[in-house]
Amino acid sequence: MSKQKTAELRKSVSPYEKADMKASIRQMINTIPPFFILWFLAYQSLEISYFLTLGLGIVAAGFVVRIFIIFHDCCHGSFFKNKKLNNLVGTLSGIVTMFPYEKWKREHSIHHATSGNLDKRGTGDIWIMTVEEYKKASRKERLSYRMYRNPLVMFGLGPIYLFLVTNRMNRKDARKKERKNTYITNASIVVLYTGMILWLGWEAFLLVHGPIMFISGFLGIWLFYVQHQFEDSYFEDESEWDYVKAAVDGSSFYKLPRVLQWVTGNIGYHHVHHLSPRVPNYHLEKAHESTPPLHQATTITMRSSLESIKFRLYDESRKTFVSFSEVKRQIKKEKMSIELRRMQTRS
Repeated sequence: MSKQKTAELRKSVSPYEKADMKASIRQMINTIPPFFILWFLAYQSLEISYFLTLGLGIVAAGFVVRIFIIFHDCCHGSFFKNKKLNNLVGTLSGIVTMFPYEKWKREHSIHHATSGNLDKRGTGDIWIMTVEEYKKASRKERLSYRMYRNPLVMFGLGPIYLFLVTNRMNRKDARKKERKNTYITNASIVVLYTGMILWLGWEAFLLVHGPIMFISGFLGIWLFYVQHQFEDSYFEDESEWDYVKAAVDGSSFYKLPRVLQWVTGNIGYHHVHHLSPRVPNYHLEKAHESTPPLHQATTITMRSSLESIKFRLYDESRKTFVSFSEVKRQIKKEKMSIELRRMQTRS
């Protein structure tokens, strides 16, 4: 893609990089109150049936994802025009979703600036090893990576570790503002949860809130995973890396049913979001529809997205994700080839 076309593509979505106060307030109204209402109904349903509680919890988890999208937009400064308002709403929604605003904002901005760059992996993204890195890795490193990429670990233990460990700690190089915000978020969560436990009882609180946060965490990790882990996703070394190509070719268009698209705040238009993070979530669809070149982005559906589970390692030579079994066969063939050459040399 030429520099001229790159500039034209970014310019084509610039009209949508404007926050709409009415749209933002409307989204807060149709997202935050419903979540608390569903939480209360789930609590009340404990006296009827826990299956009903879980059903309401699943719906409430969807609204937690939607609150996170508001938090996410605030991190990009795209939800409101006013910076202080973004910071305030971002911090408050971060308390609800258990994400420290300043910490996550910094890490996520690094993710956007380095997505698809093989030389700058490791901050704000999912751990990816290349085939060659995996082959050269020690047995311990391979085991750690395989455990990390195991679906039961990533989507089962992942949400718990994210909420209770990762999000509760500051980075070593965190600035004072970032550290302070994390402390405020942690203290607010402790006060809020302690108050609810004293009011409702710890069992009732865990039975209601536990599943809601776990399911929302699972959904969040899944969305982040599938939108960068598809077969022909874009990855390049620093010398060849291009921001726009990384956005359009390295982020998928996750085509979801209308209801799920609404629940996830249009984040399925991830290629548009990476091209221009300043576009609010409620303008992403319009930006996509009005920009024909963006229609060429890799489209995945709920069914096809399930295939991404088998993509574990990135093959630089083939520019594609491969499974552990494929690499295992490669390693076996290479060992047999080496052994054959040794035998020929001896003879």
